[in-house]
This record gives sequence, C-alpha cells and structure tokens, in this order.
Amino acid sequence: MGRILHIGLGNFHRAHQAWYTAQAGGWKITAVSLRSRALRDAMAGQGNGYTLVTRGAEGARYDWIEAIDRVLVAPDAPEAVLAALADPAVSVVTVTVTEKGYHLDAGGALDLTDPLVLADLASEAPQTLVGFLARGLARRSDPVTVMSCDNLPGNGRKLGAAVRRFAQGAGLTLCGASFPDSMVDRITPATTEALKADVLAATGRADAAPVATETFTDWVIEDRFAGPRPAWETAGARIVEDVAPYEMRKLRMLNGPHSLIAYLGQLRGHAHVHAAIADPVVAAAARGLMREAAETLPDGVRADAGDYAEALMARFANPALAHALAQIAMDGSIKLGVRILPVIADRAVRGQASPFAAFGVAAWVAFVLRETAAGRALNDPQAAALAQDAGASDPVAALLARIGYAGDPGPVRSRLAELRA
Repeated sequence: MGRILHIGLGNFHRAHQAWYTAQAGGWKITAVSLRSRALRDAMAGQGNGYTLVTRGAEGARYDWIEAIDRVLVAPDAPEAVLAALADPAVSVVTVTVTEKGYHLDAGGALDLTDPLVLADLASEAPQTLVGFLARGLARRSDPVTVMSCDNLPGNGRKLGAAVRRFAQGAGLTLCGASFPDSMVDRITPATTEALKADVLAATGRADAAPVATETFTDWVIEDRFAGPRPAWETAGARIVEDVAPYEMRKLRMLNGPHSLIAYLGQLRGHAHVHAAIADPVVAAAARGLMREAAETLPDGVRADAGDYAEALMARFANPALAHALAQIAMDGSIKLGVRILPVIADRAVRGQASPFAAFGVAAWVAFVLRETAAGRALNDPQAAALAQDAGASDPVAALLARIGYAGDPGPVRSRLAELRA
C-alpha cells in the first residue's frame, strides 16, 4: 500500500485530493495541520473518517471517506512531521495551505525577510510549509513528488523554487524531488452545525467533521512524477503535459469572479454566493469579468470559455452549498494579484479596457474601507497594513499600491464612486 503525506489538512483537501485517493484505492494519507488542532480532535473519535456530503440538483449523497489514517499537528510534533517527510514509504506529498502559506514576495520567490521564514532558517523545528519541506527532504535519500494544490500560477514550480531557496539559505542538501504543477477545482464551504445535523438525520452518524461539496470536481496534474502515485485518473483526474492553460482559465474565470462576488455581494448585503449571484448587479459584474478574462486565455482553452462561464454561473447558483462570501473574501491582498490584476495587465497590452476587472478591484477597496471604518478586523495577512492604508490621505492609491496595481487607477476610482453613490 502506498502512502501520501498531505500538508494543510482542511475541508478542501478532504473533499478533493482525499476523495480522489479514496476512489483510486490502495493508498493512505498522513495528514498534517500546520496550526489548528480542531480538525484532528474532531476526527480522532471517528477513526479519522468523515462524511462527504455531495450536493447537486438531484439531491445529496453521503459517502464515508477513510483515506486519512493518521493526523499530525505540526506545533505539537514538528519532529514527527519531519520524520514523516523522510519516510521512504511516502512517495507523494500534496499541499493545500492557501496562497499566504507560501511566504512569497511580490515577484513570486520565497520572501527571505519574512520573520517566520527567518526563524525557520535558524531553527531545526520549523513552522512554515517551506521550512518543513526543505528540512524534511534533506533527510531523504530517495526521490519524492511534492505537489502544490493551491491557487497559484505555476504552483509547483514556485513551491520547488521556494524550497530550494530555503535549502540554500539553510545549508541543506535536498533529495531528488519533483514539483509538478496542478490545477484543482471543487467548491467546498466551511462546515456548519446545520451540516452536522443534516448528516445525523440522513445517516444516523453523529459526525463531528463532515464536509459539504458540489458534484463538480476537477484535477489537472502535470505528468512529472518522481516515483509511484495513486491512479487518480481512474477517479477522473487528468494527467497532462502542460497544466498552465487550465490553471489560467480557472484562476481568471472562476477565482477572479469569485472574489468579485465576495466583495460586491457583501457590500450589497448578501452573505452567501447563491444569494449574491441571484442579484442582477452582481451577476452582470461576474459575467462581465468572465468575458474579459476569457479574451486573455490561450487558444487551447479559449474556444469553450463561453460554456465554461455558463457552467460556473450554474455552480455559483447552487443553493445547497451555502458558500459564505466571507470565506471567499479572506486574504484579498494576496488573491487579487493572481486572480484579477493579470487580466487587467494582459488586456492593457492589447489596448483593451477592463471595466469589470476594475469593478472587482474597486469592490475590494470599498470592502476594505467599509470594514476598517466599522472597526472590524480584516481576515488578511496584511490586515494591519491595509488598515493603515485606509487611513492615508489617498486611501485608494495606498491600497492599490499595496496589491501591486500598476494600471490606470481611473477606472477603479470611477467604479468606486459608483459603489459609494
């Protein structure tokens, strides 16, 4: 039986990579939480299994998933995590820690000025993803595949470069590791008490850690493995030579509009995606951004962009998921730089305006200003800096500079004026 080590235990992993692994059969997962003990404790009393509730137009399906058989919490047992990374039985490492968990600078390289990265360079007991990977891989003698499953363009290559940069700074020699790119897609809301009650009523199980998701799922993986892997393609994953076109389409047509919906929807008084997308103003903005994004895509995926957009709108409208806008709105200062700003930049090179992409940026600015004025803390790694920017003499300019917006600020300011009217 093969073994995977997954770093970043959370709902998305359990609805996506763990589900694919369970479907493929023959492999088990050691899962690592880099911070929280809550999910480990919730799953421990039920053998690390959980109910995956798949909700679509035809109703709900309740599957018991047993792919994860061991859970580690890194702050409690950093040595156990390093030992698991060095374990020759582990031939694949997967990662879902969100964009901020990579500690990258504006150029996409490991930020060697980050306090957590600096601390890890000086310590044998790391705290960060990159610190754990570099120190764990340095203990291995056999090759391993390390696969990022986060929403970053060129995610595998960025992760590989970050690990190598850390290793150089720490004086470590790494084993042969492959870092393939991958694109992941499955909408997965946070677990609620209502979901637990639903599972109990439907199955009779008092599940402390169920997960809800949609019927749609996609996983596109670069065919660059260092050794054995599960037969994920038997569960529908696609193993391809080049992930980049699929990754770009998803980031720009799904994730970018998702962010726009999150900020604009909350500004208009909505709490969930399905309610926001039923608002004609939000729906028109999302469709507009999808059209603008589609025109920037490579030929190979541009042809079916219209169908892709319609499928996305139907997924967003699914009322069974109750996907909270606040969940999507987290970490906007990082997300906009890979989801919306590239659309504006690429269209500018073509001499094309981007009114709906500018609307997305303006909605984020308006959201930051509203939350800061109300004294509510932003769920963002740059929350303190954003609050300071909001109090600047020109807060719009300060916030745009914070996210690296290099275009004409005029369209953003115009959209912001519309939102304030």
